[in-house]
Amino acid sequence: MRQRTLASLLLLTTTLVAPAALAQVAPAPSAPAGPPQTSTTSPGPATSPEQQAQATQDAVPGTADDQAEISAPGVDASTAGDIVVVGRNIPNAVRATAQVVNVLSTADIARTGEGDIAGALTRVTGLSVVGNGYVFVRGLGDRYSSALLNGSPLPSPEPLRRTVPLDIFPTTVVGSALVQKTYSVNYPGEFGGGVINLTTKAIPDENFFTVGASGGIDTETTGRLGYTYFGSKTDWLGYDGGERNVPDFIKQAPTGNGVIPAAQVLQLSNARTTLLQRNSDIPANYSGSLDLGVTGDVGSTRVGLIGSVGVSNNWRTRDAVQQDTVSDDGTIRNDFNTVITDNRAVVNGLLGFGLEFGENKIRWTNVYIHDTLKQGRASAATVYNNSSGNPLFQQNTSWFERKLIETQLVGEFRPVQDLSIDVRGAYANSQRNSPYERQFIYLCNTSLNTNLSNAPVSDSGVSCPGVWQATNAFDRFATVVFSELNENLYSGQADVAYKFQGERPMTLSAGYYYSENERTSTRLPFTYQTVAGGAIPFPCNLFRPDYLLSPDVVNGCPVPGAGNPSDTAVQMRFDAGQNGSYAYDALLRVHAGYVQAEAEAFDGVRAIVGVRYETATQTVTPVNATGTRLKNDYFLPGATLTWNFAQDMQLRLAASKTIARPQFRELAPQAFRDFESDRLFFGNPRLKDSELYNLEARYEWFFARDQRITLAGFYKRIDNPIEQVGFFPTPDARLQTGFTNLPRAKLYGAEIEAQKYIPLDFISEGMAGKRAVVIANYTWTHSALTADRTCVPGVLEGTTLGGCQANFAPAASLFRDGAPLTGQSDHLVNLQLGYEDKDNGTQATLLFNYASERVTNRGPSLLGGAGFQPDIIEKPGIRLDFVARQTVDFMSKKVEIKAEMRNLTGTRYQEFQTFDSGNRVDINRYRLGRLFTLGASVTF
Repeated sequence: MRQRTLASLLLLTTTLVAPAALAQVAPAPSAPAGPPQTSTTSPGPATSPEQQAQATQDAVPGTADDQAEISAPGVDASTAGDIVVVGRNIPNAVRATAQVVNVLSTADIARTGEGDIAGALTRVTGLSVVGNGYVFVRGLGDRYSSALLNGSPLPSPEPLRRTVPLDIFPTTVVGSALVQKTYSVNYPGEFGGGVINLTTKAIPDENFFTVGASGGIDTETTGRLGYTYFGSKTDWLGYDGGERNVPDFIKQAPTGNGVIPAAQVLQLSNARTTLLQRNSDIPANYSGSLDLGVTGDVGSTRVGLIGSVGVSNNWRTRDAVQQDTVSDDGTIRNDFNTVITDNRAVVNGLLGFGLEFGENKIRWTNVYIHDTLKQGRASAATVYNNSSGNPLFQQNTSWFERKLIETQLVGEFRPVQDLSIDVRGAYANSQRNSPYERQFIYLCNTSLNTNLSNAPVSDSGVSCPGVWQATNAFDRFATVVFSELNENLYSGQADVAYKFQGERPMTLSAGYYYSENERTSTRLPFTYQTVAGGAIPFPCNLFRPDYLLSPDVVNGCPVPGAGNPSDTAVQMRFDAGQNGSYAYDALLRVHAGYVQAEAEAFDGVRAIVGVRYETATQTVTPVNATGTRLKNDYFLPGATLTWNFAQDMQLRLAASKTIARPQFRELAPQAFRDFESDRLFFGNPRLKDSELYNLEARYEWFFARDQRITLAGFYKRIDNPIEQVGFFPTPDARLQTGFTNLPRAKLYGAEIEAQKYIPLDFISEGMAGKRAVVIANYTWTHSALTADRTCVPGVLEGTTLGGCQANFAPAASLFRDGAPLTGQSDHLVNLQLGYEDKDNGTQATLLFNYASERVTNRGPSLLGGAGFQPDIIEKPGIRLDFVARQTVDFMSKKVEIKAEMRNLTGTRYQEFQTFDSGNRVDINRYRLGRLFTLGASVTF
């Protein structure tokens, strides 16, 4: 479970209108959709300033106190005036952008109570989170979207992704989150589902110092059974204390003979990283934070500093059923009961400096996020591949350490009237370090009934009518993997816009963008084997893991009459096997430029039209494997028309072309196991870019104060989409996931959103100033893949099918024609029911979320080569949360008390296959706990 900070969510409609669940809204949030927006007028019935002010008041409730601060390419924060088109007034927030966007302000994020930004974004129309914090926009995965921080790109610490997982961003460091669903050419061309721009907090309104803390429980974890291991004394913070240091002889093994002799094996960490222990009382979750803001004036310049430090430590245990099958009728091959305990420790920091002088602003932002998952896993089965019928036990201990550092400088200048110049530069580094991913396998020997107290964990927990014995399948009894990833990202952008005054003012803008990603990834898998390749002699093979790696066994088990002990000495052997390349370097270099114009084309009709030219070189260079070099350039047009045909209504039409490049991990022929899904992934060096053609129409009606209805339809055609493919490399292997292109895919759907604030003073005079909040949104999406006889990259190296060229196969042999895109739910529903009393500092929100079934992995081809298994389906189901906040005065200090209750419905996680025979295979099934958290913060 992730400790969640109490916060709230703004569901803003797709034009910066009144926030969906916010008590107050700024009249004019900055527009992220392009260069400085134009306040245009044209001849027509005049509106007086009083009429304009009243119209804005009727459309947008509240004050400017909670304005969402946005920093993105081409944003003009100074455009705060109303827009008047042929005598009609449009609310400020709508006027601020010509694109389709959603914005979450600090107050909006606070309402949801989510502790990270990925969770908060699930409340936005058409958004869902799949896996570890990867946001899907309208059913399109993270490869079709991009994540920016203050308008600059972010690297990813995950080998499976190029984009950063948003669950590593605590809400405490984010000032706003913007989701733009229609393309504008000032953003990068990799824009299929949308762009998510996070803006960190800058200059505070006043000096403050806030201390916060919270504690929470998970009903499936806290005080219950879990599996842990010691590690090091500083693991609780997510930092290794030196126990997991990787010696040079491990790093150099691939370039030598690949053998680590017994003397060096004994130099590695042993008991602290091998001994899995039962813990019958898993601790509660906790978090703490310090936030500081200082501001003042130096002459005519306003200066400010914001600092934030947060620490959290959370636990989650999953008692899972994990099955698989290789048959066409769903006959179970492996049926494991697995208990997985995750201990997640996060340390995050933000340090920002800001200057404001006149209409100019400079911000220097530094972000640090350190996110570590320490995992213990115990699995047992009697049904498994090549089963002897005796119980089998497998234990894993892992450490996944992720780190992100970014420093960026942004300048927003208005040197003269009607001219704006924005410049931004950034450097970011992300790392993922996973040393000592250990696995030991034991088989129950029922021919021995001696009680040796040798359970693989520290006390008995798995039933064995005999004794546990280390297996020697394939002459190995244990494995260990060392993996490391390092990525640097350099980026810079400059945007210039000039507003030409006239009867119909027009804004022309242009910009240049540069970015360079450099990634190095290594994965070093080793197996433990005896020197002679035989079994570890009895009785040494009965020992628990730390004793198996003790000097008495590693130097050779001393068994009388068993020959020379040195023949049974334990060594480690570098094992590339089916793991592909052990290392790769990757590069993505992008140059881009754009021009854009915005004006009132006709009375009541605004148009923003532009084109972006983007050229990129992408290379992946693996060791001893096929590499990739892609060099492409594109012209990417985008246009949006907004027709204000009535004072309280408008219609938007948008069209664009965008692209999606393969991610490094999708191209690299290197095995990688995802700790969340427990699935092995393998890249494909023959992938190519996808091209997307996007259409959208949107109707918006602001029919009364604090009320609106928006309705949208969208269509996307994707040429050469990249999809996941399940496959079995050998009949005995576990399910693996590869990647390939398809000829094309289509996706279309509709969204509807409604919002109402209901003043409660009709109940009694005592309810004056209090109100109820009702927000609801629904998204329907349909997608279909085209899988014909077109030759596409195969997922198995050296396999050629259907008369295609080497390493290619017909799309129809890998996919079902008409199947949906991976990760796409047909139905997404969000409902918020809230009560707000601003005068007394009270806020309570009930949050309902529903996502329909979605494909998480394509069903693999059958081993015979003809036909497919059913797709692997996830059933997210219904989730009900409750969040409350209350501000009180205590000893003349402002104290905010926060409470939250999560997953009140007790929804389970279900990932399964359903066969025509009626058989169901549970790939992953476990209970999700109900989460209860109580916290408080005091501001000085």
